Amino acid sequence: MADSLPVAVSILALAISATTAWLTLFRRGTVRMSQPSVIYFGPDGSRDALMEGVPKVFLRTLLFATSKRGRIVESLYVRVSRNESRQTFNIWVYGDDKLTRGSGLFVGESGVNFNHHFLAPRDENGFRFVEGTYRLELFAKLLGDNTSKLMFVQSLDVTKALADALASHRSGLYFDWGQETSRYMPHIDVRAQ
Repeated sequence: MADSLPVAVSILALAISATTAWLTLFRRGTVRMSQPSVIYFGPDGSRDALMEGVPKVFLRTLLFATSKRGRIVESLYVRVSRNESRQTFNIWVYGDDKLTRGSGLFVGESGVNFNHHFLAPRDENGFRFVEGTYRLELFAKLLGDNTSKLMFVQSLDVTKALADALASHRSGLYFDWGQETSRYMPHIDVRAQ
């Protein structure tokens, strides 16, 4: 009986070590994101003349990995739907002071906090933000995963007054997150020429 206590303690220690190794070394985990503090709909104010005025969705959020070893985000994209129309914003640019075209981002367990800009492709559709209720979905393609992961979904209302202001191509619509109301509050910002 006296010999069984050290054996039990050894088995318990081995189980704890195996669990710790799995949690820190082997588990892939996933990437998650915090509630964006701001979301923007409007024209891009790019320094690139070809991209000037292209519809853009912008948001600021923290991306973090649920595993110790982190994950690599191959790409992010946003899909915006209103009624039966849908637009994918597949050009991803991120950063704070210096913007980088998204082509892979390592996300560790402590996370990365960036501004994320999503531009619509230049095509004949000419997508515009008009009056209505929009469903914004943010997807991430993680290295090693076969499919994109839905990271965030939010419904946003664009009233007629806000849509009229957006028609000028010098105005952008910001949705700021209100902590106490737990909703996004819209406001128009007009860019100086």
